[in-house]
Amino acid sequence: MEGLENWDWNPGKRTIADLKEWKDAHGYVEEPYASPDGEKVASIIKNEDMEFTVCENGEVWEGGYDKAFFLRYAPDSRLTVIASEFGEWSLVVDGEGWEDKYDFVWDSKFGLNGKNMAALAQSGGEYCAVVNGTPWENLFGFITGLAVSPDASSTAAVVQTVKFPQADTETFLKGAYSVAVNGTAWDRNFVNAWEPIFSPDGKRVAVTIRHNLYDYTIAVDGEPWNSIYPTVWKPLFSPADGSLTAPVKTKQGWTLAKDDQIYWSGRYSQLWHHIYSKDGSRIAAIVAPKYGRWTVAVDDKPWKTTFGDMVTDLVMSFDGSRSACIGKDNERYQVVENGETWNGNYDMAWTPVFSPRGNRLGCRVENNGKFAILVDDKPVAENLSDAWDPIFNEEGDKVLVRAVEDGKSVIREVISL
Repeated sequence: MEGLENWDWNPGKRTIADLKEWKDAHGYVEEPYASPDGEKVASIIKNEDMEFTVCENGEVWEGGYDKAFFLRYAPDSRLTVIASEFGEWSLVVDGEGWEDKYDFVWDSKFGLNGKNMAALAQSGGEYCAVVNGTPWENLFGFITGLAVSPDASSTAAVVQTVKFPQADTETFLKGAYSVAVNGTAWDRNFVNAWEPIFSPDGKRVAVTIRHNLYDYTIAVDGEPWNSIYPTVWKPLFSPADGSLTAPVKTKQGWTLAKDDQIYWSGRYSQLWHHIYSKDGSRIAAIVAPKYGRWTVAVDDKPWKTTFGDMVTDLVMSFDGSRSACIGKDNERYQVVENGETWNGNYDMAWTPVFSPRGNRLGCRVENNGKFAILVDDKPVAENLSDAWDPIFNEEGDKVLVRAVEDGKSVIREVISL
């Protein structure tokens, strides 16, 4: 996360807001959201005119809206919400909406530093992506799967390029969908396309495609791989060299392909949600070594620990030396690090968080309606009414806890480790 060095990392606790005061003043108060640096907290509320608006650190935005949803802080701590005013939708940033309005707006996304913001929009029955209030020049009859480049200056999405009525299966099977990048669709159409993704430099786009009812593969910048598979999952570009990998299903089982060649030698009952370390040196994936048992494979080597319900929220440290996930067995969640489970099991556990240097691992967990923040399998904050994921400073010797205490006080606490 950028800008960590500019945050207040002095150990201690501060109260940011009193949610009880908000509820007494406004009555209707939705779920609160905390900014990344913990200095601000906001909720969607109803004002005295019974319009939806936003309350941030006790201050209410001047504007009122017919409806507001998807309240989120950008990485630079600007506050955004998707809102409708007199039936016209926009992305509202710190109380100011985009100049152009639409029939609907959804799926807002941010660049890594928060400078650029994008969303999907519909106007007059046609669809496009919008970046910082500027829509694509070309509109389409259907759109889904918004992807943004790392800085969100470029956008891509799956679009319908051929119009056809719902019952026209013949036209559908000829291929009516493609990917539009910054509003320009690829020259080639497919029966379906899913989950486009940008390369780290923002110059290339890859997507999962279907040629017909049975043949799947990957397309890069409009050109499909030569190999055909019965199923494939979402591709990823390597941060190291720009090569492209994707989980693919073969006759022997699931494995990982790289640049249209089989890459991993292992075969699994399932393989998906693969990730890279930030430096691109290692690859990990959620796998099923046998039907009904889930674990993680790092560089094609599965962990011995397996789970019967699921494995999710896989993460890696910057250099790939540490991997972590959430495993679920018998309706209980556990944090798993490098194949070893932490001691506790929980009603719920969220995505683990590595410190920037990978020397610490934290996680938000819940038991019996109470939340806790764990760091390296030890609680650093407990008995919380609610909490957000922990954030570490650059050195990993301090952790920022953003939480709700006693059901009302939103606190920001920096704890030395």
